[in-house]
Amino acid sequence: MKSVTRSLRILEAVAQHQPVTVGELTKLFGLPKSTVQRTLVTLAEAGWLRANRRDTTRWEIGARVLAVRPAALQGSSLFAAAREPMIRLRDAVNETIHLSVPDALQCMVVVDRVDCDHAVRTFHTIGDTSPLHATAVGRAILAHLPKQDVEELVAQGLERFSDTTPADPDELRAELDRIRTEGYAINTNQYRPGVCALGAPVLDESGTPLAAVAISMPDSRYDADRAPEWGRLVAGTAAEITGRLAGA
Repeated sequence: MKSVTRSLRILEAVAQHQPVTVGELTKLFGLPKSTVQRTLVTLAEAGWLRANRRDTTRWEIGARVLAVRPAALQGSSLFAAAREPMIRLRDAVNETIHLSVPDALQCMVVVDRVDCDHAVRTFHTIGDTSPLHATAVGRAILAHLPKQDVEELVAQGLERFSDTTPADPDELRAELDRIRTEGYAINTNQYRPGVCALGAPVLDESGTPLAAVAISMPDSRYDADRAPEWGRLVAGTAAEITGRLAGA
């Protein structure tokens, strides 16, 4: 059990200090470097940790940790408030609807999904992660975060996933202004090729974004002329979820 406790403490430390090196963790715990390295490798093999993409000597939380949290959310007020409005939105547009929550500025995590009945449709696994700046759900969140949070994200560098990804800081800021004005974000092949989405934020009573709901569809069914209609629908659904949370 001692090794299990040590592994959990190291996992918690990585979550708090990520991306973190073996040396930093060694100093933090006063353990031999070989012990820390062995624990990190074991946790990585199980999917709990991963090497940082830009600096493989640093460690960060893995997808398995992010996938566990959505299961815990199923009994939460957010999950309960969102489920019925998401089903009604799916019935209105017959496209995939998903709910995502932010993991600080690291990523968005899919926590619920309602599928449409099209043979060809988009699919988002529960626990899937995506970058904030390149997705509709992410930008819906960013548009309602404090300016310093947006600038912190910009300072980290905006990765370009396609020719249309808003990787230029001024372009992103302008898009966030539009989202605040119109109430919804649009993603046209900006993250995954062939996938389009419209997203809107779920806010708490103080206006802080808790989650984002989105309509997701293949590019072949996306119609720019219908974007305002879809945008109003997804914004209305997000507002309904917000209202249900406030009344919970």
